[in-house]
Amino acid sequence: MALSPLTPICIKPRLAPCVRGELEGGHPSIPLRLIPLESGGDGRFHTGRDGVQAILTPADRKVEFICYPNKTLCYVKSAMGYPALYPMAPARIQRPLRAVLMDLDGTSVHSEEFWIWVIQQTTGRLLGVPHFQLEPADLPHVSGHSVSEHLQHCIARYCPDKSVEEARAIYFEIVHTEMEAIAKGERNAMRPDAFRPAPGLQEFLLTLKTHGVKIGLVTSGLYEKAWPEILSAFRTMGMGDPQDFYDTIITAGFPLRGGQPGTLGELEAKPHPWLYAEAARVGLGIDYTQRHSVVGIEDSAAGVIALRLAGFAVVGLAGGNIQASGTRGLCRHFCQSLDHVEPLLF
Repeated sequence: MALSPLTPICIKPRLAPCVRGELEGGHPSIPLRLIPLESGGDGRFHTGRDGVQAILTPADRKVEFICYPNKTLCYVKSAMGYPALYPMAPARIQRPLRAVLMDLDGTSVHSEEFWIWVIQQTTGRLLGVPHFQLEPADLPHVSGHSVSEHLQHCIARYCPDKSVEEARAIYFEIVHTEMEAIAKGERNAMRPDAFRPAPGLQEFLLTLKTHGVKIGLVTSGLYEKAWPEILSAFRTMGMGDPQDFYDTIITAGFPLRGGQPGTLGELEAKPHPWLYAEAARVGLGIDYTQRHSVVGIEDSAAGVIALRLAGFAVVGLAGGNIQASGTRGLCRHFCQSLDHVEPLLF
């Protein structure tokens, strides 16, 4: 029976030669639910041609797996016009663990509602609609990726006559005002739940320290939005300065603004591997050959892909878009909360 391009197929890694090596790293009991495509990579690859055995994509279609008999490539799409192609390496958990890399938004701190509010405010200003609300279908496209990717989605759907540059100017004006106030503690009464530590975060972090495991915090968020988040969460937990606690903290840097230098970050954020790769190799000094002693914890599809492309096994957390995106099968384990992660690591 021929498969429609929209028909998900269950792929058990042990039974599918074209994906059994590189896509393995997920738990054997969790099948990969991927959609077969006739062509991929924006027309660069075709199933059945030039050695390509299959082209598969998760439900959110953010990436495509180009499967050959002896390798799998991952084509990362870009709303900004800069796609990339990466090799997909197998991943496993090797004990004793040397490091755990943790995502910020949704994994360490619950803040998605706040950032979605900022995106809504930005889109509303572009439209001249003060109380603009995103639709449920927008949510997978406005979390887990870079600011520019999120804003590009909103522009394409709601205000195609506007530019990303206009949206970014408004977005960062809102962010600067809100973050400055929150960092000073001025908005606690107005937004008491803006940045809430994830349930079990404090206990989990302290357990990792007890076991001598290094901890890296990795976010696609720019520094000016990420730092107040973790600072606020650590204040809530009474854990002091995050810089003294984490072994490394990697953000997407500083935004480009007129008259100010920026840093690389918007076009190489998750699902690209570089933030996680830099945290492990540069921040923690762990060589790529020791990558199996590093585990990543994520709640977003973009984060899962980023970790796998960097060569690390993933523990996925519920609450984000992993299940809806179809990337749960790429996770070695999947847990409802951090409380359930510790027994899997030690």
